[in-house]
Amino acid sequence: MGVSNSGRRVRTGLFQIDLSTVELRKNGIRIPLQEQPFRVLSLLLEHPGEVVTREELQARVWPSDTYVGFDEGINTAIRKLRVAFGDSADNPRFIETLPRRGYRFIAPVSELLKSEGNNDSGIDSRAETLPVAVAVGTIDRQAVEPTGRASVPTEPIARRWSWKLAVGGVAGALLVMVAVGVYLARSRHRSAAAPAKRIMLAILPFENLSNDASQEYFSDGLTEETITDLGELSPEQMGVIARTSAMAYKHTNKTVSQIGQELGVDYILEGSVRREGGRARVSAQLIRVSDQTHLWAQNYDRELHDVLDIENDLGKAIAAEVQANLTPQRQSALARQHPVDPEAYDLYLQGRYYWNERTPAGIKESIEYFQKATAKDPNFALAYVGLADAYNISNIVGLYSPKESLPKAAEAATRAIELDPLLAEPHAALGMEKSHYEFDFPGAEREFRKALELNPNSAYAHLFYSNCYLLPMGREAEAVAENQKALTLDPLSLPINNFMGMTYLFVGDFEKSYRQFQYTIKMDPTFPLAHAYFAGLLFEMGKFDEAIEEDEKAEVLSGASPEKAAAEAESTRKAFQNGGEKGLWQLSLETTMLQFRRGDKSVLASSLAAAYARAGYTDMAFEWLDKAYEERDGQDITLLKYDPSYKDLRGDPRYAAFQRRMGLPK
Repeated sequence: MGVSNSGRRVRTGLFQIDLSTVELRKNGIRIPLQEQPFRVLSLLLEHPGEVVTREELQARVWPSDTYVGFDEGINTAIRKLRVAFGDSADNPRFIETLPRRGYRFIAPVSELLKSEGNNDSGIDSRAETLPVAVAVGTIDRQAVEPTGRASVPTEPIARRWSWKLAVGGVAGALLVMVAVGVYLARSRHRSAAAPAKRIMLAILPFENLSNDASQEYFSDGLTEETITDLGELSPEQMGVIARTSAMAYKHTNKTVSQIGQELGVDYILEGSVRREGGRARVSAQLIRVSDQTHLWAQNYDRELHDVLDIENDLGKAIAAEVQANLTPQRQSALARQHPVDPEAYDLYLQGRYYWNERTPAGIKESIEYFQKATAKDPNFALAYVGLADAYNISNIVGLYSPKESLPKAAEAATRAIELDPLLAEPHAALGMEKSHYEFDFPGAEREFRKALELNPNSAYAHLFYSNCYLLPMGREAEAVAENQKALTLDPLSLPINNFMGMTYLFVGDFEKSYRQFQYTIKMDPTFPLAHAYFAGLLFEMGKFDEAIEEDEKAEVLSGASPEKAAAEAESTRKAFQNGGEKGLWQLSLETTMLQFRRGDKSVLASSLAAAYARAGYTDMAFEWLDKAYEERDGQDITLLKYDPSYKDLRGDPRYAAFQRRMGLPK
C-alpha cells in the first residue's frame, strides 16, 4: 500500500525530500526541480518499492487533455529526476524503468522526524572537531561541490577504495555539495591556524530573486564566474575562497561575523541576481568582517550579453576597496574581454550547473550544453574550458573510456588557450590530460606551472599539480605542501580533505592519514568516499574488521540497501576468516572479474591489474598492466609507486621496466 504524502519529509541516500514545500535537497543544498518532475517523484514516493504504472501517472499528473504529449512529458520528467539524483537508466539506484509498464522508486526511503533537517549542513553541530592533520593557514575553501559525484560505485573492496576513485575525488568526480562550516568555527582549530599572509575574501552565493527555481543555475553560475575572476585579480595580495566552500553557505542564516570567523576571511561579498527576460539585475555589497562595516555597494542592470562586464566591474571595485592592485597582465585581459553571445553564456552556465553534479548523467548533460555553447559562439573560451573539464572527468565516472574522452579534453583545452592565453583553467585541464593519457610528465609540469602562474588562487591547480605530477615523480614533500596549499584555499572541500588523507597514506605517514580521515568524516559523516578511503588505510594497517565496517558504511551511503551491504560485508568477513588476507583478495578478484564480464564500465584494465596483483597472480597482473598502458588508463597507473595493490610486484624486474616505459622514476 502507498502512503499519503501530506506533510511528509523523507530521506533517501544523501537526499531529503519535503513533499509539503515541494523541495529536493542534497546534503542540505536545494536542487532545482520543476513542478512536473516533482509531482512524478511525489507519486513514486507514495508507493516506494512498488510499480507505478504509466496509466496511473497519466491520470494523476497529466490533465486529460494532454494525452498526445504524455510520452514526451513522462520521458522528460524521468530524465530530469535522474539528473537531479545523479541516477542512470542502465544501472538505476533510485528510479527503475519497467518497459511499457511504469516506474519504481527502488532506493531505501525513511521518514524524517520533525526535529531533523533544521541543520542545512546535515552535521551534528554538537560534535567536537578533531584537530586538522595538516599545517594549513586559516582554513579556507571548498567543500564538496557537492560536489560531486555523490556516491561510490558498488564494487569489490579492492576497487571501491582504489586510487582511481581517489583521484576521481580529487577531480571532484564523485563529490557532493555539503555545508560544513560549523566545524571550522571551533576555537581549538582556529587557535592552531597560522595567520593569513594575504587579504582574504569570500564571495557568498548570489541569491536568486527571480522567483523561479529553474534559474538557480544562473545565480550559481554567476557566483562561480565572479569567484574565478576575482581570484585572478591580484593573487599575491588577495586570496579568494573557492566555490565549493563558498557554496556551503547557500541559504544560510549565519551572520557575516560567523561566516568570516569560520572561513578566516577579512571581507565578504554578498549579493543577489534577478533575471527577467533578456536582462539581469545584480546587486552586490562588500562588507568588512571585523566590524561588519558596509564598505561599498552597487547595482547593475544589464543585458545578458553584458554579464561578464558586470563581473569585471565587481572585480575592479572590490580590488580598489581592499587596496589590492590589478596586475598589468590582468588589466590587459579585462580590457580585451571578448563579448559573449548571451545565449552561449546561458548555455555555458547550465553546463557548469550539471558539471558540478559530478555524476555520469550530470557530466553527459554538461557536455551537451558546452557543445551547444561553442556552436553558438565558437570564440567563447570558457565554453571550451567546460568541455575540457567534462571530458577529463567523464572517464573517471565511467561515462567514457580514456581513449574516447581524454583526447577531446586536450583538444578543447588547447582551443581555449588559443582563444584566451591568460586563462588558468585550460592549462590545468591540459596538464591532467598530459599526465593521465599521454604520460608526458614534463609537459604536464609546464601546464600546471603555467596555471599556477596565471592564478595562484586555484585550489584545484595546486591539487592536480600535487597528484598528477609531483607524486608520480616521487617528490613527496612537495606533493604534501601543494595539497596543503589547496586545502588552505579550499578548506571545506571534502575531496581535498579526503585526498590530504590519502597523500599522507601514500608517503607512509599512517598516523596523520588516520587523523585526517577521521576529521573528514566528522566534517560530513554521510560522505561515502571518506569512509571508502578510510577503509583503504585500515586495510593497510591490518585492521581488517574495522576496514570492512567502514566499507559497509560507504556502500550504504552510496545508495546500496543496508541488507545488500551487510551481506557483502559478511561474505568478506567469512573470506577473511577462512583464508586470511589472501582469501579476502581472492574474493575481490572474483567479484571484479564478474563485473568486468558483465560490461561494467567502471572496471578498467587497471582494475583487473590491481585485483590480480592483490590476489598474488603476478603474471596476470603484469599482463593487465600492459593493457592498461595500451588503453591509456593513466588515472591509476601514474601512481603505481604508491598504490598498495602493487607492493608485492616491486621486486620483479618487470616492475622497473614498466616504470621506465611510463616515464616514471624508480
